[in-house]
Amino acid sequence: MSNQRPMTMTEKILAAHAHVPYVRPGELILADVDLVLSNDITSPVSIDVFEKAGFDQVFDPDKITMVMDHFVPNKDIQSAQQAKRTREFCKKHAIKQFFDAGRMGIEHALLPERGMVRPGMIVIGADSHTCTYGAIGAFSTGVGSTDVAAAWRTGKAWLRVPEAIRFELKGELQPWVSGKDIILYIIGKIGVDGARYKSMEFTGPGVSSLSVDDRFSMANMAIEAGAKNGIFAIDEAAEAYVSDRTDVPYTVYQPDEEAEYSQVIEIDLSSLEVTVAFPHLPSNTRTFNEIKEDIPIHQVVIGSCTNGKLSDLAIAAELIKGKQVADGVRMIVIPATQKIYLEAVEKGYAQAFVEAGAVFSTPTCGPCLGGHMGILAENERCVATTNRNFVGRMGHPSSEVYLASPAVAAASAITGKITSPAELN
Repeated sequence: MSNQRPMTMTEKILAAHAHVPYVRPGELILADVDLVLSNDITSPVSIDVFEKAGFDQVFDPDKITMVMDHFVPNKDIQSAQQAKRTREFCKKHAIKQFFDAGRMGIEHALLPERGMVRPGMIVIGADSHTCTYGAIGAFSTGVGSTDVAAAWRTGKAWLRVPEAIRFELKGELQPWVSGKDIILYIIGKIGVDGARYKSMEFTGPGVSSLSVDDRFSMANMAIEAGAKNGIFAIDEAAEAYVSDRTDVPYTVYQPDEEAEYSQVIEIDLSSLEVTVAFPHLPSNTRTFNEIKEDIPIHQVVIGSCTNGKLSDLAIAAELIKGKQVADGVRMIVIPATQKIYLEAVEKGYAQAFVEAGAVFSTPTCGPCLGGHMGILAENERCVATTNRNFVGRMGHPSSEVYLASPAVAAASAITGKITSPAELN
């Protein structure tokens, strides 16, 4: 048997961290992890497992991070207790990468912003959207709280090598079409289980036409197609993003030309249109050519780990400036990190939102998971830049969530119904 085989990006990263010359899809490996993530909801569960197992120290406190982002600032006694438990654990084990109220951001925006995630790393997290970091060439995936507890002690994780689907991107996006629209198109095409336990690998000349923020949105929602991870080929834009935030060395892995994929899907970016995912699945997508009826709304949420970046707020602010949120509509804007919050204030975006009648919030996952800061009542509809629209995701079981880009969300806030930004011009 050959001691080498052509490999995908994901396979190369996994092989390197398992200290073997190559891996094959379906193979179970024990891999070193570079960073272990948990948050205010999942950390206490992992702490329980860690302590019940009798573990008394972590493998490396510098490779563990905990971010208080879902219910922080704490919304009730239970969430306060969860944060306290996590805070005490981090102090006991000298975990310095602990991000509490005032320092926190939405975890999947905060870690890349701080240069904690780099190409070629393996990052596991007790949160399904940990797959976000594939935008900058890392293998990152969500795992269970037990796996996190084991990794805290051992620095390793058992992983099954996934098959890969290659998405060959070409062309450039039309005006108002974004990374959010691309990933909604893909999920609508292949379904919520179309990439089940597979790696979604994005390559081709079209990648260079996408902003890094677009790539974060796409990798973030790979899990919504059932994928194990999403990952982008690294280019100059991605390397510039990383080098602006850290000088720690890293390794770039590109796919071999002969790498094996279970499927290759070619996408002409210029053919894509502004897209909305209707309730109650991210795959229930429609373009505005397919939306024939008026759909009045009650709430708009712009934020989350998917679309809370400064570029997202810039697009929404451009549309909302000098206008007013429609009567009967609540507009909630949530920057993904404290840094983004300050930049939004400095650039006048916050003022534009507040003057239009919107809420401008501290960073939090908040309403995305039906936590706080915008729970929906019975039969209410929300346009959200978040990543899931399952039944009851944002509140009452009869409420409805429509997933869209910041441009669609802002346009809809102005008109009071689901609206394409092109209709405002």
